[in-house]
Amino acid sequence: MSPETNKPDKYLLYQSSVQNPVYEVNFMRRVYRKTRGRSPLLLREDFCGTAVLACEWVRMVRGGRAVGVDLDENTLQWAAENNIARMGSKAERLELACCDVLTAENYESDIVAAFNFSYYVFKEREILLSYFRKVHETLNSTGIFFLDLYGGPDAQVIQEESREVDEEGLRFSYVWDQARYNPVTGETVCHIHFDLPGGNRIERAFSYDWRLWNLPELKDLLREAGFEKIDV
Repeated sequence: MSPETNKPDKYLLYQSSVQNPVYEVNFMRRVYRKTRGRSPLLLREDFCGTAVLACEWVRMVRGGRAVGVDLDENTLQWAAENNIARMGSKAERLELACCDVLTAENYESDIVAAFNFSYYVFKEREILLSYFRKVHETLNSTGIFFLDLYGGPDAQVIQEESREVDEEGLRFSYVWDQARYNPVTGETVCHIHFDLPGGNRIERAFSYDWRLWNLPELKDLLREAGFEKIDV
């Protein structure tokens, strides 16, 4: 519970409703082994937030190391106190870096992951290209960049979508709110709300001011950044 609101912690609700780190770790390892013929060890999780993916990587990958990069100091502090603190000695193989992904240290990573569309925060083409180039630099010679994509006609519609969540002792409704879309610029504003038992709501628990990049644009940018092979 959050002591300020006497409601469930919004970060716990987010992890339960949005993220699936076990699946993501297994998927990335499977693709990497199939493509490179060996197992990956070092993961850099960009826009890591609560670093739940980085934590799961260290738990699941024998000898694996992870770096979580994020600008939000408060969220990283929550990650340290609520996720990393429970990892015991495995926490020694995980590092949090409070910095801009555009200027983060190069780690010679096997994998860089940018999930949950967080790179959409870069609205200008040159800035997103700079980020992709930075990722290309930080990967080692056999490294792979994993990112996901949100878009299509439904993403341009002003609407709310709700689904029930019952996981890890938490029961609530996750609400995805597409609040605004500009067809001229591709900019969009979205929110996540959580509807709780008893009629309570955590309004705008998380808000996003993004540009919706489409797949051809992203493929062009990745090629320009130096990525020779792009699989969708």
